[in-house]
Amino acid sequence: MIVCHCRNITCTDIHSAIDWMRQADPETLITPRKVYRALGLEPDCAGCLPLFLDTMRRNGNLAIKPAQARPFHLPSIKDDDPCKAIPRSSTTSTAPSAAN
Repeated sequence: MIVCHCRNITCTDIHSAIDWMRQADPETLITPRKVYRALGLEPDCAGCLPLFLDTMRRNGNLAIKPAQARPFHLPSIKDDDPCKAIPRSSTTSTAPSAAN
């Protein structure tokens, strides 16, 4: 079925592009713009966008699989961390210097 009449893109073209992109980079976010680029085309009128998105959503490779996504870990803060704030000394003067 033709999805984009301006660029003559079929649903098979869209699915093939998504499958190729997912195989090339399992962690990439696949957008309609990237599908157009993978097909070597530019969007024209965007009248096909609702059907284009529906076709993309029907592809099982569109979403990044949780097993493929890298977990995000925050570094732990340890008690011996050298970047702790150092309390001000009570002997430190905050008055301007008289040498001016």
